[in-house]
Amino acid sequence: PRQRHNMAAPALLLLLLAGLALCAALLWWWRWRAGPEGARGRVCVAVLGDLGRSPRMQYHALALARHGHGVTLLGFLSTKPHSDILCNEKIHIVSISELKVLQVGPKIFQYITKVIAQAIQLFYTMLKIDRPSYILLQNPPGLPSIAVTWMVCLVRRSKLIIDWHNYGYTIMSLIHGKSHPIVQIAEWYEKLFGRLSDYNFCVTNAMKEDLQINCNIKAITLYDKPAAFFKETPLELQHKLYMKLANDYAPFKRGTDSICPDVEKSAFTELDIRNGNVTQVKERPALLISSTSWTEDEDFSILLKALEDYEEYVNDGIKLPSLVCVITGKGPLKKHYNRLIDKMHFKHIQICTPWLEAEDYPVLLGSADLGVCLHKSSSGLDLPMKVVDMFGCCLPVCAVHFQCLDELVKHDENGLIFRDSNELAEQLKMLLLEFPTAESKLYMFRRNLRASKQLRWDECWEQTVLPLFRNK
Repeated sequence: PRQRHNMAAPALLLLLLAGLALCAALLWWWRWRAGPEGARGRVCVAVLGDLGRSPRMQYHALALARHGHGVTLLGFLSTKPHSDILCNEKIHIVSISELKVLQVGPKIFQYITKVIAQAIQLFYTMLKIDRPSYILLQNPPGLPSIAVTWMVCLVRRSKLIIDWHNYGYTIMSLIHGKSHPIVQIAEWYEKLFGRLSDYNFCVTNAMKEDLQINCNIKAITLYDKPAAFFKETPLELQHKLYMKLANDYAPFKRGTDSICPDVEKSAFTELDIRNGNVTQVKERPALLISSTSWTEDEDFSILLKALEDYEEYVNDGIKLPSLVCVITGKGPLKKHYNRLIDKMHFKHIQICTPWLEAEDYPVLLGSADLGVCLHKSSSGLDLPMKVVDMFGCCLPVCAVHFQCLDELVKHDENGLIFRDSNELAEQLKMLLLEFPTAESKLYMFRRNLRASKQLRWDECWEQTVLPLFRNK
């Protein structure tokens, strides 16, 4: 039966692609009946995923609107987009439903059924929206969105722009293995339909080179850059956020032994109600933050093992601060790791895994002392946006090593790169030994980040992307 399923997968997917090709031929004929070209300057920014967890596409939409373009932002609304998106009159959000896998038959059949249903849903929705001059599509996921969007562009006489964040087939290979037929078909599909785009952006120079050599696709590197709201957080705003989080998460609460009617305290800050002054609590814990989509390309057992080693350092008498470790995000492996965390019993470390609103996340990053990134690219060609945001907040980072990470993290300059839990534990110990004094290595990294004055998203976008829309 397994062999029959492996043979059925390519056959069904090839049948799907043949159907798409037939539709494309019919639509090529129909396009001449579709009237004039798309509305001048209108852009559809599309992602077959959660808009609230697609910050780069939100930034594209905001930048386009700021430069006078009408924008249709299309995707799932599982989580709320940033308030700047919701309040912008030039941005119209079109929600598509996140389809559930049909729980009937073998998994390969369920997957193919879902792809076909998504293709029909996306095609229908894209034909209903105001006609755009351009469709800017996020990849991954590219199956079926690249082929469907290309066909819509044929019908509506729009230009297709793909923003390559990674390769979808390499993400699939983490689950199924590189040799699985569906992964091989996905790779062929992604390279074939990717070539049909009019313009391409990508996130690293390494990906730009790979697209050119292996896919014959010319792309422009548009590095992820932090938006303007990623910055160091003033103490007053830190205190407000801590008090808000303390309602739901114990690590942010101050012990009952410190109750005073004139002072409002969190675990990190205290507000003198009489004069409004906010100060940091003496001997406060260090705030360590990591963000994740809880997927296979991030191994959080590395961090958990490093925290166990850190606890041992403190028990052995090394003078280190207590830790509050906050891991934000949603994803399929969150329950698995929460079960592991529940089994851990620390005296000097507290862990919580909240989901933060879009407006609260940059405030927490700007309040933290150290960031940890466990993103290990499935292709080795993309960079973790979470580190970009951390750097925007002048937050030093420890990041797990992978190919091309040095395009972002400069070891021993703006952060540290580790390869396993032992290295991470040693780095935590080294960085927090002098905490929170200005003599610490951690503070040196923060000074370097402040002095770097890196470009923000808006400046980078105007230099790299805006000329394409002005010249066409």
